[in-house]
Order: sequence, then structure tokens, then C-alpha cells
Amino acid sequence: MLSQTVEYALRAVVFLAERPGKPHTIQQVAAGTLVPAGYLAKVLMSLAKHGILASQRGLGGGFTLAHTPESLTMYSVVQAVDPICRIIECPLGNPEHSLALCPLHKSIDEAAALIEDKFRGITIAKLAEGQPFAHETEPGRGD
Repeated sequence: MLSQTVEYALRAVVFLAERPGKPHTIQQVAAGTLVPAGYLAKVLMSLAKHGILASQRGLGGGFTLAHTPESLTMYSVVQAVDPICRIIECPLGNPEHSLALCPLHKSIDEAAALIEDKFRGITIAKLAEGQPFAHETEPGRGD
């Protein structure tokens, strides 16, 4: 249902939420989330472009969250990389559906609305609760 891009973006954002205050390189995030670095680079750049992440170039640079995990929601991350599509008008262009969606498209749109509402209510802080990712890349963490 959700794209792999969304999954990777959420993994990366949770990874960074669990490690506040210090920028992490693409390689560090990729190793810690088991996401291919080349693909992850595009995802992280998209998140930075949409203001979810802050990026810092140069020595000691990398990516950090641009907001607190408590103020950042799953919805904002999803919308930044692969927005949830809502159905506003009949995708088939049927004139008889110009005033209201048919039952099929109305049901699909209602399901999308439920997903949006659910994601708006889940913060990144909530996702980052509990155990950190199993694949640690930081020195002194048992790898």
C-alpha cells in the first residue's frame, strides 16, 4: 500500500530522531536502516527539500531532523516523498459522476482520508520510542 520510498523515508527519519543533535552521513543512515545508499541519497534530499531534514555539507556534515520528533508526523514525511492521492473528481471522466463520486471512487477516497487522519496523529517521537534500530553504526555500540 505504501511505496518503498515512503518506507525508506520513515526508517531514515526515525533513525535520525533516535540520534538527535549530531548530523549523520548518508552512509551512516544507510547502514543503520538497511537502505541502499544510492536510493537513500535521493530520499534524504527530497526530505531536506521539503523541510523535514536539515542538511549540512562538509566535514562533520550530514543530515538531522529540521523539527523536533514530537512536532513531526508520519503524514508530513509521507507527503514529502510520495503524497497520498485523494480523488476529487471521477478519474474516468464520466459526466454522470461530475456532481459526486461513484461508490467505488468515493470508497477509495474515504480510505485515503482515514490513512491521512491516522498518519497525522502519529508523531515521529512515537515511532522512535522503544528499541533503536538493530543495525548500529556508531562506535562503541557493540558492532
